[in-house]
Parts: sequence; C-alpha cells; structure tokens
Amino acid sequence: MIRYIALLRGVNISGKNKIPMPELKACLTSAGLYSVSTCLNSGNVLFSSENPDKTALTGLIRAAVRTRFGVDVPVLVIRQTELAELLAKAPNWWGTDGRELYDNLIFVLPGCTAEEIAARIGPPSKGLEQVCICGDVIFWSFDRKNYAGSSWWKTTARLGIGEHITIRTANTLRKLIDIG
Repeated sequence: MIRYIALLRGVNISGKNKIPMPELKACLTSAGLYSVSTCLNSGNVLFSSENPDKTALTGLIRAAVRTRFGVDVPVLVIRQTELAELLAKAPNWWGTDGRELYDNLIFVLPGCTAEEIAARIGPPSKGLEQVCICGDVIFWSFDRKNYAGSSWWKTTARLGIGEHITIRTANTLRKLIDIG
C-alpha cells in the first residue's frame, strides 16, 4: 500500500463547497480507498491505495466528491513520501518557527506550471515576501503584519490564477507528513 495525501481545493472556505470531513472520509472509504483520515476542515485527506497512478486516484476522488456532495473541486494527489522529500528541499527562509512570517506552499494543479503562475502573479513585493520555485510548487513566505501590501497575497485568488493552484501552510503540511 502507498500512503497518499489528497488536497481538495476551495473546500469549506467562506461558506462555499461545504463538505463535512467525517462524511468525506466515509465517501472516500466507500470509493475504495483505505485508512482514510482527514486533517483540519479544509480538504486535507490522507489515504492508502495499491494504485500507483496519481492521475487515476485524482479522478476517482473528484468523481466521488462530485457524486456525493454535488461540488466539483480540483484535487491534487501526492505521495506522503514525496511531500516529505519536497519539504526537505525548502529554502532556509521558509518554514521557520518565527511568528513574523507566514509560510505557504503553492501547489500548481495539472495544466499549468509553477513558472507560468509566477509570471502571471509577477515579482514578489520587496521586503514583504519571498518566493522560490521548486518543480511544480512555489515556496512562498510573507510578512504577517504587512500582508496587505504583498503583491502575491492580493493576486493568488485572482481569476486566471486561483483556479490553477491550491495553497497550504507549512504547519498543515508538517501535520500531513506526521500523520501515519
């Protein structure tokens, strides 16, 4: 069995795409996934499967959610070990214990590249945020106190960008790696 993480984009945000996590767990278990658990209330799912095809698993989860909850949300599936390896490559300024920075990882959904997303968003605001592209993800940190001045903060939800990405905090990702 392979341990996976599924990131459902835009679940339980501002009253939209409401999906109760216990019901999501039951839905995905019924769809044939094993050892399903959720983390937080924002569409983070851990599961096991013998299927090595992440694209097929993405389709299975997306169809199950659409059928059960009537919402069509983008889904990104990554092996738990892949996420751990990815976080090990994080720049030294990302994911620190400091409270002055807010550290996020932007996952780019299939059909777009991290370079394309970064180009659409534009350069980070000097002195307020940092970005580093690593494959299909972007490590992103910004100053908590001055986030409103961050060019990336204002732009990640914009049409033409927001639907191509899903974002998780460093702390959430660490939890997803630590959960067995």
